[in-house]
Amino acid sequence: MSTVPRASAAPALIDIQAPVRDALDQVAEELRRIVAADFALITEVNEHLLRMRGKMFRPTLTLLSSQVDDRPQPRVTTLAAVIELMHLATLVHDDAVDHSTLRRGMPTINALFSHQVSVIMGDYLYSRALGTLVKGGDIEPLRILTDVSTQMTIGEMRQLASFDRLAFSEDDYYALNRAKTASLLSGACEIGAISGAERYRPALRRYGELLGMAFQVADDLLDYTADAAVTGKPTGLDLRERKVTLPLIAALREMGPAARAKVDAMFEQDTPDDASIAEVVAIVGDSGGIDYARRRGESFADEADAALQGLPDSPARAALSDAITYVMERRW
Repeated sequence: MSTVPRASAAPALIDIQAPVRDALDQVAEELRRIVAADFALITEVNEHLLRMRGKMFRPTLTLLSSQVDDRPQPRVTTLAAVIELMHLATLVHDDAVDHSTLRRGMPTINALFSHQVSVIMGDYLYSRALGTLVKGGDIEPLRILTDVSTQMTIGEMRQLASFDRLAFSEDDYYALNRAKTASLLSGACEIGAISGAERYRPALRRYGELLGMAFQVADDLLDYTADAAVTGKPTGLDLRERKVTLPLIAALREMGPAARAKVDAMFEQDTPDDASIAEVVAIVGDSGGIDYARRRGESFADEADAALQGLPDSPARAALSDAITYVMERRW
């Protein structure tokens, strides 16, 4: 049960972005400028990437954070573009690692070009992002994002090194999410803070981390509760790839031997079939895993909202608060 008052219904992202709409248009232009290259294949891949970049949630957080004290610096649009490039790079690398063929209903770089192109383009995006910071003399944002990159890499390696997946604990899950998801959202908010709201830097950094934790729990819940037409990815994809997330972790503690045997059998399949996945989804729901994950996601959301309480009233702060509801109630 949520304890911090938030909007009763999920706000549209376009409404959350309203205070920074003009700046977001500039971010899109900056993205194109930064990734431009005089090489045909890179240009072709870039065009596809920019079409599948999503709705720029992370740069939105950067821009909003820079405005909570009403002192945004012009350079923040470039920094927000760098944040989005870092995010795109992680998606490209994740798709390569997972051999994914769809992202937001569109073919991945991995599927449309090749596995090799996907890996190299992820590297290219990282280098262009960090090079932009070096060129602009943005040393503190550079420090933040190199730390974020290190955390995300170690998180990915930690996940790959998990041999007994069903022994993955709740603490392991939170550590992974903190590294792979929350670190970038925290970095996005902290970089926004140092670009216009320095005195609120600790609060915004914490808000971003907790929002990231809530975001990942909500995202993992979608794998159990939404269909492919809504999410833009196949339902049960995490289970299909035998990834253990919070709903399953919680359910494993409560299910009986017969149910556990069915979960074990699915995880022993090289390529789990649709019937086995559907059966495990039902078991997780019946064992209380989905309800438990919802409660934990709401707890992170409440903590994120509490982190905003010391910020001055402003359209930017209101939008950051609405972003929490959006994260918890979104369906894609």
